[in-house]
Amino acid sequence: MLLVKNRPTLNFHFNVLMVSVFHTVVFFTLICSCGAQPQLTGPSQPIVAVVGDDIILPCHLQPAEDASDLTVEWTRPDLDPRYVHVSDYGEELLSSEHPSYRERTSLFIDELKNGNISLKLSKVKPADEGKYRCFIPELSQESTVQLVVVAVSSPVIQTHNAVVLQCESKGWYPEPELLWLDAEGKILSAGPTETVRGPDDLYTVSSRVTVEKRHSNNIICRVQQRNINQIRETRIKVKDDFFSDQSKSSSSSGSSVPIFIIGLIVGVIFILAAVLFVRKWRKNKLENKKHNNDEETQRVIEYNTKSNESEKEPLLEVVGQTDSGHVTPETVENLNEMETQTANNVQTKE
Repeated sequence: MLLVKNRPTLNFHFNVLMVSVFHTVVFFTLICSCGAQPQLTGPSQPIVAVVGDDIILPCHLQPAEDASDLTVEWTRPDLDPRYVHVSDYGEELLSSEHPSYRERTSLFIDELKNGNISLKLSKVKPADEGKYRCFIPELSQESTVQLVVVAVSSPVIQTHNAVVLQCESKGWYPEPELLWLDAEGKILSAGPTETVRGPDDLYTVSSRVTVEKRHSNNIICRVQQRNINQIRETRIKVKDDFFSDQSKSSSSSGSSVPIFIIGLIVGVIFILAAVLFVRKWRKNKLENKKHNNDEETQRVIEYNTKSNESEKEPLLEVVGQTDSGHVTPETVENLNEMETQTANNVQTKE
């Protein structure tokens, strides 16, 4: 009976104890919650941005707290100066920021009261890729965001030299790889990939492949970047008459080779014949000229000889005799002088 009378008392004390424990737990929970400091949180995965687009780098205070009266710093440790965006009580401090980010960054002013201090980055460039730090000095809280910048474009296929295809793709970041595939996805043997990096840090890749008849009609040019999981490809269908036209052109070009050789030989023979003709003509001309000169010389000699004889006879007749028919010494002397003068005249004429 005693045990039965004491049972309600035990239940009462137990209930009082449980209520006390509950209030104690609630009290300490309230104390902890009231004294808890907000934390900065960011994304767990990298943020991927396409070149030329606008991107948001997330950063929030948890639990939410008004950040309008706080200093907000966005920095990149690999830059000098490292500041990307600095806001003091909602006012942007342009003088502290890196020149490449000026007029391209901003905060959501209306969201600061809700603890949203995310950064908006406009007109993303390849050089923007990197690790960003969100920091509030008053709270000594920080968070990091990894930004990955990409750029992709579809390749373009052109035909060169009948059966040679060229594929080119401009505006990639990071550097991609280029592959030629058949319709079954098998990689084709192609020329080396040419890579050019432009002043905007974007890559252009190009390559050529020779299409053979054993290949399927569908040829694929694929440009891919495995790190960012980006693939772009273009297909081209090669018609059957494409190869027949090529074989015709090959046969015609093969038949044109002998014709070209024959024409070359004929041309060489014609040139040699012309050279021989000119040489023979010049030789005949020189011989004729020499013969004419010889004849002229002979005529001059004959003329001079006749002139000499005709001049001597009158001298003997006129000067060589006297009235008595005898030659005097004076006559001989005069005759000798006249012969000398005649000889001089002959030499002069020659």
